[in-house]
Amino acid sequence: MALTLFVYAFLSNVALAVVPHEPVVVWYGPRLGIWITAAVATAGTVAASWADHRVFAPVIGSALRRDGWHSRLAAPVTRAFGRAPFAILALSGVTPLPFAPFKALAFAARYPLPAYLAAVATGRFPRYALLAWLGTAFTIPIPILIAAFGLFLLPSLGTWLWQRVRAN
Repeated sequence: MALTLFVYAFLSNVALAVVPHEPVVVWYGPRLGIWITAAVATAGTVAASWADHRVFAPVIGSALRRDGWHSRLAAPVTRAFGRAPFAILALSGVTPLPFAPFKALAFAARYPLPAYLAAVATGRFPRYALLAWLGTAFTIPIPILIAAFGLFLLPSLGTWLWQRVRAN
């Protein structure tokens, strides 16, 4: 059961993932316990973050340098990010703020992999513990979790459909 959560956490947190992790972590909370759920989901997320950093950091860095975008537009943003990158990444991991823009900033700023992974773990562990606690503290019916899962998928599905319509 824990291995399934680890794999799901990896797949739902790797770049370009379109499946939500929140309802699944809530569901696992009462089944594995709060701390095990939080630890396993965090480990899967850190593994996904490692893969993202290895694949996308060089791609984003070279694209920014090649296009000249880094010097004109991103330099002030990456400078601001550079003042407190760990705190920014950790806070965006624990809050409902979208994480992807901050991940891209970390890659553009060439934030070191160990610090990046530590920030991801620092932000995600408390988030996952809270979600697991919600699943433990409240009996959430499976249909509501499925509906939440579908609700999280709607933006991705809408984007996919919009791209298909525009392509035709």
